[in-house]
Formats: sequence, C-alpha cells, structure tokens
Amino acid sequence: MLDLRQLRYFVTVAEEEHVGRAAERLHISQSPLSRQIAQLEKNLGLTLFERGQQRIRLTSDGRIFLAEATALLRHADRLENLGRRLGRGDEGGLCIGYVDDAMHTGLLPRALRTLNAERPGVHVALYDLTAPQQFEGLRQRSLDIALVPEAPPEGDPDLRSTLLSRDPLLLALPHGHPLAAADGIRPEDLDGQPWVAVEDSHDHVWRDDFVAACAAAGFTPDIRFEAPEPLTALGLVASGLGSAFVQRSMLHGPLTGVTVRELPWFQRSVPLWAVWHRTDLRPVVASFRATVLAAGTET
Repeated sequence: MLDLRQLRYFVTVAEEEHVGRAAERLHISQSPLSRQIAQLEKNLGLTLFERGQQRIRLTSDGRIFLAEATALLRHADRLENLGRRLGRGDEGGLCIGYVDDAMHTGLLPRALRTLNAERPGVHVALYDLTAPQQFEGLRQRSLDIALVPEAPPEGDPDLRSTLLSRDPLLLALPHGHPLAAADGIRPEDLDGQPWVAVEDSHDHVWRDDFVAACAAAGFTPDIRFEAPEPLTALGLVASGLGSAFVQRSMLHGPLTGVTVRELPWFQRSVPLWAVWHRTDLRPVVASFRATVLAAGTET
C-alpha cells in the first residue's frame, strides 16, 4: 500500500531536484529523506530518479509517476478537508472547482455572496484546477460543482452540465495605434500586426488553434509575446508592444494606454460551463447549483 507521506516526500524532491533543498522544505534531515525515497523505489520496483553529483532528475517513469502522485495527493487533501467539515456538522460544506474566468466574469463571486447571505454557516473550499482535474474530482465526489471552459465528454454517464456564459473577445490596441481611431477595422488591417497572444497553459496546441482562428477571420498575427493571462497581455498592449484579444469581462473601467474595439466579423468568445454529478447527495449542493445557474443568467 502506498504511503502518502512518502509520496509527499517524492513530490517535493521532484520539484526541487535536490535532496538538501527538499529536506529544508520538509523540515527533516537529508539522510531520512533519502532513505524514504529509496524505500519508495524499492516498494515500487521502480527507479524514480537519475542521481548525479549536484542534483537528481526524474526518470521518464518518474515523470509519469509524479503526475499521478500529484493528482492522488490533491484528492487526498480534498478528502481530508471534506472529512473535517463533515465532522463539524456544517452540511459537509462545499468543494468548488473553478478556472480564472469564473472569477473575473464575476459569476462565482456573485454566487458565493448569495450563498453567504442564505447559508452563512456553510464552509466553502475553492480549488483552481484544469477542466479534466475538475471532472475527475466530480466523479470521485471530492468536488461538488465545477466551473470550466468546456463541457464534459458527450455521453458521460456521471456528469451533467449547462452553459453559463460566453465572454466575447474584443480587440485591445495600444493607445495611439493607427487603427485605434479608425472608422472601421478590417481583417486585412490586422494582417502582420505585432501581437500579444494569451497562452492557454492547459491546451498544448493553443497557439495553432489561435492562429487558425485568426486565419479563418482573414488575417495572420505576428505573435511577438505570449502572455500567461489576460491582465499581463493588457499590460504589454499598454506598453505598445502589440495588440491582443481580451475577454470583455477583463475590461472594467478606464484602461490606461489601451483602446478597445469590437470587431463584428470576429465572433469568438470564451465559454464557461457549470458541471455537476448526476446524483446530488446533499441539499446544499443542489441549492448552490441553482444559485450558480441563476448567476449565469445575469452575466
């Protein structure tokens, strides 16, 4: 049987690629840590690390094992949290998975405000996870509801879903850009323009998809920068480093150095879905799901 403590040790060493630094993080001595890792490898019959003079690196098998170990520990943490909340008798509380779009569209904060007003004693735990991780959490019943940018696989026997909102993409231009004050912007006007692309860290082919969408609209962007999230992209646009497509929900109030234009011919948006397990075991889950769906109609 796997020892969760050994798995936590393994993950820490894998992250640090150095036993000494990992031992400092874990507040234990280096020798016991090395022994625990060696014991884990012996129990598994698997070599997890390639050991060198200065650092250790994961083997190819070790990288696969790391992904699964991280997922298992994440689930164990959620399960422990659920057990503690059940022990307090607060209806089991709520475990909510989400992506950033659920926050900056305001949908999740609105739903949580309503929940807090109606059931102030319910404990809420939020987990920022990818869509596949959230789907797995729902199936394992360690999550109660998921807010994700995609629906679960069609025909999934366990999960139900509904589309909450579509957040339109608008064109963000540096203030003073020749197109910022143009009467109309055509696809060919953007062809070859310096561009800041917002990276989708959960989608390995996001760049190809983005370029294909632009090509279908009639232009090819010259991607100079890849931003990890929309706010960074807006900062780069404001600095005059390129243009970008950004969700409407990100554009609150006046934006220094940025001009925003709607493009009638570029009808793309970022969807947000609510997903839940087909069996609701507790009334608080069904109640919050209804609150989320209502918040979606306001978006």
